[in-house]
Amino acid sequence: MSKNTKTVWAAGGVLWRKGSGDSPVEVGVVHRPRYDDWSLPKGKLDDDETLAGAAVREIAEETGHVVRLGRWLRDIDYRLPRGGEKRVRFWSACALSGSFEPNSEVDRVEWFPVTAARERLSYRLDQEVLDEFARLPADLHTLLLVRHARAGTRSEFTGDDRIRPLDSTGRKQAEAMAPLLTAFGAQVLHAADRLRCEQTLAPLAGRLGAGIESEPTLSEESYRADPDAALARITEIAADRTQIHAVCSQGKVVPPLLTEWSRRSGIGLPESGNRKGSVWVLTLDGRNLVSADYFDSPLAEVDRSPTGFASSAAAPDAVIT
Repeated sequence: MSKNTKTVWAAGGVLWRKGSGDSPVEVGVVHRPRYDDWSLPKGKLDDDETLAGAAVREIAEETGHVVRLGRWLRDIDYRLPRGGEKRVRFWSACALSGSFEPNSEVDRVEWFPVTAARERLSYRLDQEVLDEFARLPADLHTLLLVRHARAGTRSEFTGDDRIRPLDSTGRKQAEAMAPLLTAFGAQVLHAADRLRCEQTLAPLAGRLGAGIESEPTLSEESYRADPDAALARITEIAADRTQIHAVCSQGKVVPPLLTEWSRRSGIGLPESGNRKGSVWVLTLDGRNLVSADYFDSPLAEVDRSPTGFASSAAAPDAVIT
C-alpha cells in the first residue's frame, strides 16, 4: 500500500465448526443481499477497538455466533470504489455457541465442507484466506504467552524487586490485555512469581472470576538457572487441550524460551520487539509450535502499525518429546 493512501481497516474470520461423516470441518459463509454475494464474515472497526476485538464482534453481529479466535490467516487488501484502500485481517474463528437470525447486513448463513465453501465464495481473495485456513488442521490448540506490562524501572524502585508494581501505563495495558486475551479464549491464568506479572493478568482474572496460578519456574532467575525446566513447564501447560491457558512472564524469559521451543518444533519466529505488554498467540499441535503471532501491545491501533503485529507459520518438521 502507498503510504499516502487512506486505509480503512476491517477484521473477520473463517467461521468453522466440527462437521460429521466425511466432512470433519464445516465453514460458515454469509450472503449479503446488498451485494448479492457470498463472503467470509467481516466488518470495519469501531473507535478504540483492536482488530481481534472487531473480528469477534463482527462475526457475532453477522452470524449470531460467539467465537474463539485461533491463528492468524492473512490480511487482504483491495481498492475502494470511492478511493482509498481497505485492509482486512482474518483469523481462524471456532464457533462456540449461537444461532443465526437475518439482520441488516446478512440474510443467510450456510455451512459447507471446505471445498464446497471455496466454490460458494464470490471473491478470489476470500478463497485465498480459506486456502490458508485449510493448510493446517482446524482443531489445533492455542497458548497465550504475555510479557508483563510496564512497571517502571528496577533502578528506580526501592525494595524487593519481586513486588515492583505496574505503573500507570502498565495498568492501562493490563486493562486492555483482558479483552485481547478473551478474544482468543483465555480461561486459565498463570504468572511468574512477580507482582507485576500477576497484576498484568489481574483485570482478566476479575472478568473470568478466576485465580492466577503462580509459576516460579518461569521467573528470570529460575530461567537463568534452569532453562530446560522452564521449557518443560510451558510445554506441560500447552499440552492441556481442554482449556486455553494464558501465561505471563518476564522480558529475559519470553524470547529465549520461544527461540528454543520454536527450534525444537521446527518453525521460525517473526521479528518482534519483546515490548512490555506484548502478547504471543501460539498455535500448537500437541506440545509443538505450528505458528506464532505477535502483538506488540494490547492497545487499540498499535496492531495496525508496521511493527505492531507479526506472524510466522510453517509446518513442523520436528517434535518435542
